[in-house]
Formats: sequence, C-alpha cells, structure tokens
Amino acid sequence: MHKRWDIKEQGDADKIRHLSEALNIDKIIAKLLVQRGIYTYDHAKKFFRPELSHLYDPFLMKDMDRAVSRLEQAIKNKEKVLVYGDYDVDGTTSVSMIYSFLKERELQPGYYIPDRYSEGYGLSYKGIDHAAENGYSLVIALDCGIKAVDKIKYANEKNIDFIICDHHNPGETLPEAYAVLDPKRKDCDYPYKELSGCGVGFKMLQAYCIKNNIPFEEIGQYLDLVAVSIASDIVPITDENRALAFYGLKKLNTNPQTGLRSIINVAGIGRKEILVNDIAFMIGPRINAAGRIETGSEAVKLLISDDEETTDNIAEKINMYNTQRKDLDSSITKEALNYIEANDDLINRKTTVLYDPGWHKGVIGIVASKLIENYYRPTIVLTESNGMATGSARSVHDFNIYNAIEECSDLLENFGGHMYAAGVTMKVENIDAFSKRFEEVVSSTIKDDQLVPRIRIDSSLDLADITPKFYRILKQFEPFGQDNMPPVFMTENVRDTGTGKIVGKTGEHLKMDISQDQEPDHVFPAIAFNRADFFSSIQGRSPFNICYTVKENEYNGRVSLQIRVKDMRV
Repeated sequence: MHKRWDIKEQGDADKIRHLSEALNIDKIIAKLLVQRGIYTYDHAKKFFRPELSHLYDPFLMKDMDRAVSRLEQAIKNKEKVLVYGDYDVDGTTSVSMIYSFLKERELQPGYYIPDRYSEGYGLSYKGIDHAAENGYSLVIALDCGIKAVDKIKYANEKNIDFIICDHHNPGETLPEAYAVLDPKRKDCDYPYKELSGCGVGFKMLQAYCIKNNIPFEEIGQYLDLVAVSIASDIVPITDENRALAFYGLKKLNTNPQTGLRSIINVAGIGRKEILVNDIAFMIGPRINAAGRIETGSEAVKLLISDDEETTDNIAEKINMYNTQRKDLDSSITKEALNYIEANDDLINRKTTVLYDPGWHKGVIGIVASKLIENYYRPTIVLTESNGMATGSARSVHDFNIYNAIEECSDLLENFGGHMYAAGVTMKVENIDAFSKRFEEVVSSTIKDDQLVPRIRIDSSLDLADITPKFYRILKQFEPFGQDNMPPVFMTENVRDTGTGKIVGKTGEHLKMDISQDQEPDHVFPAIAFNRADFFSSIQGRSPFNICYTVKENEYNGRVSLQIRVKDMRV
C-alpha cells in the first residue's frame, strides 16, 4: 500500500538553538524535543527524568473527596465491596489492583467481570443483580460506567452505592453514582485528561493513602499493572502517564507481580528489557485473550495470585487462548477481505461496514484493525450477539470515528469509545441503514489525505549523525508510545553496498548494508520488514530514499545499532 511521507514542522529555530545550548545536545535532538512541546531546561529535565513527585494531587479530580470518604466508610465498617471491571486489559488490571489493595485492608472483596457474549461491555443488570443477591453494599466500577445512567438508577433502587472510575467520554447526563471519577467530565478541573481506567483507579488509591497517611510504597507495588494498562489501552504516554509508565516499567523489569512474571515467561520475553511495545504486542494480547476466548475472570485470577504454581498454570492456559485467538482473527480477516474484494460497491467506499452473524465476537476488533491495513478507511466489523448486531470500530489518522458514529446514534441501541476506537450495538434490521448513513457522514467529513496511510517523519538525518552518543540520548526518550512515538528519520540518496539479500522464512524481508553518497565509508546495517519487493530496486547500487527508526540489534551476544526501514522510495 502506498504511504504518504509527512515531515513534521521543524519547530522554532530560536527555541531549538536555545535548547541545544542549554542542554549541550545535538540540534537534531533539540528539534525532537521542541516538536514534543519541550522548550526549556526544566521541562526537558522533567521529560528525561520523570519522578513520582510529578504526579498531580488526586484531590483535584471531581468527586475524589466523596470517593475516598465512601471507601473509608466501607473499610472501617468491613462492608462487602464488589470490584467490577471490563474484560479487557485495562479493566482486568484495574480490578486486580483495587481488589488486592482492599484485601490488604483486611476486607474480603469480591470481583466481577461481565461476560463479553451474554452481557457485553460495561455495567450490566446481571452484574448489579449479582451484587444485590450477595449483599454487596458498595461497587467500585473500573474502566466502565460513565454512560450507565439507567443501570446506576437500577442499582440505587437496590441500595447499592457505586464509585465509578472511568476514562471514557461521558454522555450528556452523568449517572447518579455516589462518586463519578472521570477526568473527561466537563466539570472536572483535573489537569491531565488522558489517564487509563487503571490510572483513574490508581489516583483513587493515591488519594486514600494521602488522607490516611499511608506511604506511597503501599500502592507503588501496583505500578506494573498501571503500565500494562497504559501500553495496552494505547493512551498517550505523556505528562502524568509518562511518569506512571516509566516507574511501572521499572517494576515490570525488576520485580513484577507474580502473575505478570508468568505471562512474561510464557511470552518468551523474560531475558530482555521489557518495553512498551512488548506489553502492547506480547503481554497485553495474552491477558486480553482470556476475555476474548473464555472469560476475563481468568485474567484477574492470574493477576491477583501470588502463588507461582497457580499463576504458571493460568498463564499456560491463557497462552493457549491467545493461540486460538490468532487462528480465529486470521481466518475471519480472510473472510472479510473476500467479502470486500467480491463487491465493487464495498471496494469503492470511504468506509468499511461488514456483518456476519457467525464471526467470533472476541476478535472482531482485531479484524477491524487488520482490514485497515488493506483498505485504509474507517472500519466497523459486526457480528450477532444476543439477537443484536454488535461490533467494533477502528479509525484512521486524525479522524474521529466516535463523532461519526454519534451522528448515527438514532439507529443504535448503544455505543461508546474514543476518537480511534469504539463499540456499537444495533438491531440487525438497522445494519443497512446504519452502513449507508455512516458512509454519508464519513464521506462528507473525511479529507482525501486521511484515506492514505502516512508516515510521520520527525527530521532529515545523515547517516554519519547516527553515533553511539546520539543513540544514548535518543533512548532516553523512552518510554515510547502514543504521542511519544520513536523518532522517525529520513535519509536521501543511500545505496546498498552490494550485500543486500532477501531473508525471512518465506522470503518477505530485505536485509542490507547501506551508505550515503557523502559518506561512502560510513556503512549501516539495515532491515526492511515485508519489503522484499524492493530488492530489484536496490540492485546495481542505485540510490534510494528511506524513512526509518534507529534500534539496537543483538546477534550472537553482540549489540550494534541497526536501521529499521519503515518505507523506501527510488
């Protein structure tokens, strides 16, 4: 698929020069910082050296005082407390964190994860009935609940108090819970709006500890769970999330929760430094697989246990679920692509909306993401569940799919989500009307350039500028993630030195040693994944342009810098 190369605005030259001098760093590095909104020595210090003291006062969040008071009351009176969370990584890490904290306060809490298939996302009447039937007087809802107006009313009628800890966009009316913690509330002045659901729950624990003079270390032990939620839910790794992720990764690499250690081992990444990408592609999908294939409760059992034999057994089971998940999403993606390719109308649209009642509900979000790799446009994949069409939506860069879905809300039974990902439920008979309306809304608002995948390039760079010192500073930009992605560079007129070859099990990758015209003796190893098609273009040492990231590569115990090519052009 053709990709557009977008070079970011280079930033104010005076600010770049000032920062370069103040920090004694290369102007390229200073430019990368300015692009990230960092202009001063102090701001750069905070970026490069995150501290837990940088966390905001949790009592700045609306309703935090009420939430803490209600939690204190429950702990003092030894009430029965139910910890309720969504079945994805953010929900299950949140539940595991709050459950473990309450256990340490000598409570005997319960936990509840709704079934993806019989209950669907978020709060359910079945879950509230479970709380009532088992005598729970307080429910702490995590990563869900912000739009559950009717369900909270139902809970109030049963004299069950709710503390909601959510990070999704609220509706016009907030639920009448005892406390509603969500930094995205319009009336909430909390200075950082991009916490994960687990992050909001962590802020509640932080507030409780501050009020009760409990050392931060009591909750610092859960930072690895918070980091896993941040990386898996793809929230921005900026500001407060950067500090939480930074220290969460430290915990994950030195002394992770027993359950996380078991997952790390079955994923085969126990002997390397774990980064955000490892969470997003190795740890998170396995935790998610429990809720996709079986039940999210399996993930909670894993994460709350400190018995290694128990966690190893659950991790093996979850790993098996993940293998099943991969087989399912691969076969459904093939079916979905066949649907599109057999229909000229679908091929020529600016959206994809597909429905098949037999598709597995647990993987349709993954399928939607994979379809975008082939047809780059807003995509919704639907299946049948409980007599309704339910599905997952995924978007393309800079296009708010949540707003587009909201324009079709009269055709929906329920919807929720973010700018780039959402969930929808509708009557099966409304699918055609929804598909037509959604196409009209998107076509009238999306720009043509948003329908072409793009590579955002931070800066041009000469290969000679890539030195060990340059890379050491670049590595301090970690943790990388949403809104702080690994810097992408562009270099023009490079040539393969003659060693270029096709590699990979099925001959899909291109391995090279490249140099630049002005520095022919400065040779760099490079790998271009899934670009074997470009092999003929580099033969004869013809010049070409590349955009890439710089990584460390370890081979036979030897570590060297390597260029990871993202795209190539003659």
